[in-house]
Amino acid sequence: MKKVAIIMGSDSDLPVVRKAADTLQSFGVPYEMHVYSAHRTPEQARQFACDARANGYGAIIAAAGMAAHLAGALAANTTLPVIGIPMKSTTFTNGIDALLSTVQMPSGIPVATVAVDGAVNAALLSVQILAVSDPELAEKLDAKRKADAEKVLAKDAALQ
Repeated sequence: MKKVAIIMGSDSDLPVVRKAADTLQSFGVPYEMHVYSAHRTPEQARQFACDARANGYGAIIAAAGMAAHLAGALAANTTLPVIGIPMKSTTFTNGIDALLSTVQMPSGIPVATVAVDGAVNAALLSVQILAVSDPELAEKLDAKRKADAEKVLAKDAALQ
């Protein structure tokens, strides 16, 4: 099975991206986490992206706040799917700046973007990507969706 890279621009992002790691772990998807900055360690980030396919990765999750160039910088250096998690910051925008930076990529360099602090959905999207060629993983996703639906229906029934 291919593994997923979780790259964060700062270790302060760890409490949010831990949710992605936990989600991947629940599906049995191997992952590695790294801290690389598009601005402070651009060469290391570039090299990681360039080597990611050869190193067994099937998708990259990139979490960054404020200017949030990390996902785009990684995507510019790989043809693997890159999923951006815009992170809330303590500045006045509450993550909207990171959202716009992550989602507004030029033609030719796509970055799939989830909600601000949307680590669980980033992990689930990476699992869906891997499941395209992994029937066992696809079955696990189907089972999760079914269990999630049953929980909602049980709550509805409790209201009746």
